Amino acid sequence: MSTHSHIFLDKHHPAAWRALNGLGLKAKEAMLEAGLDSRLMELLNVRVSQINGCAYCLDMHVADAVKDGETTQRLAVLPAWRDTEVFTDQERAALTLAESITVLPDARTRDLEEAYAREHLSDEQYSAVSWLAIAMNAFNRVSITSQHPVRPKKG
Repeated sequence: MSTHSHIFLDKHHPAAWRALNGLGLKAKEAMLEAGLDSRLMELLNVRVSQINGCAYCLDMHVADAVKDGETTQRLAVLPAWRDTEVFTDQERAALTLAESITVLPDARTRDLEEAYAREHLSDEQYSAVSWLAIAMNAFNRVSITSQHPVRPKKG
């Protein structure tokens, strides 16, 4: 094990962190302007963070999802969402797109997933979901690289 302390990228280069936060805010604005709600935003943030294994972002976005009215059932089955009937067609399209952007499958799979997403999302919604997933992936990478801690909450 290394004796070096972790470098918190957000603290070491705060201007870069502020720029990433600006991107995150613009992605959220785009979602809202496209008629997509904050509950879906948080659902996507959670799913992207699950795929990437970002404990810090999961801790934050699961709490935010619950505050936005997300149910424990939907959060519990989110890793297996394709095997459930608890998500709408629009949510399934957004999840498909966010997952594709996160895992970057082969070109044929990406084309199929894009076609599915385009059936249920307008151009504006498709773009907004894409930017949200891109931003969340960047946040995950900063937190994972920095090894941001997740500590027990009191109470």
